[in-house]
Amino acid sequence: MRCPQCGFETAGGAAFCSRCGTRLFAPRPAAVREFALDRIMTSWWTYAGSFVAAALLLILSVAAMASGTNGQPIAGALFVLSILVIAAAVLSRRGTSWSITSERLIERRGLLSQTRREVELADIRSVEVSRTFSQRLLGLGSVVVSSAASADYLIRMNNVANPDEIAETVRRARLKRLA
Repeated sequence: MRCPQCGFETAGGAAFCSRCGTRLFAPRPAAVREFALDRIMTSWWTYAGSFVAAALLLILSVAAMASGTNGQPIAGALFVLSILVIAAAVLSRRGTSWSITSERLIERRGLLSQTRREVELADIRSVEVSRTFSQRLLGLGSVVVSSAASADYLIRMNNVANPDEIAETVRRARLKRLA
């Protein structure tokens, strides 16, 4: 094999030229593998109201139980209702997630029927972080990623923890993808 830099005849199968040190061939991977960088979910603080309501229902159920035998059906109903409120909050949180990979940003919404939206990292036009006063108090924020493919194409991550870190992760992944 001939060195493309200096023209020296090298031994077969050599990776570098023995004269000038130039790499003779760069082995290419068979396939580019996409890997996950981060998975983001809505913060638990978003569902704090649901948990407070469930706690109040639980307290009312204990009070109804303590009132006597006539309060047992009401206490049972309030207890079941409090469990349902907690389950609805947990399922609602699991219903929306965002994944940042080495190639794209993926938004998944829904439990039984699911909607999936993807933006290639190379197509990202801008990443915006906004934080209301209450979000700042809780360490939350919203991250909006807009695509260069369409003006209407946005991925909005509401009430996520550490929004500045998420925006920086997207920015770094985008720059690596473009390099």
